[in-house]
Amino acid sequence: MGQTLWSGESEYGAAGVAWDWVRMPYGMVSMVDPMALVTNLQFLNRAGEVLAPMESVIQLNGIVHTLPWQEQVQLALATRH
Repeated sequence: MGQTLWSGESEYGAAGVAWDWVRMPYGMVSMVDPMALVTNLQFLNRAGEVLAPMESVIQLNGIVHTLPWQEQVQLALATRH
């Protein structure tokens, strides 16, 4: 089990998202709880209103699923052994 943090800079400052992961059989890794993402990002709807937490976590999950985080975790685990 571990935690992953992805971060970067934007025109508005530093942004990041973090989540816990667990190692599965055959060396795969998976998010522990896709609803438990931690971030300093704030999502807005088209009218500029802040999205509700449930709507925001859906947006975050879409972002996380585009990141190559699983490969990076597998590489880190492989170098430890």
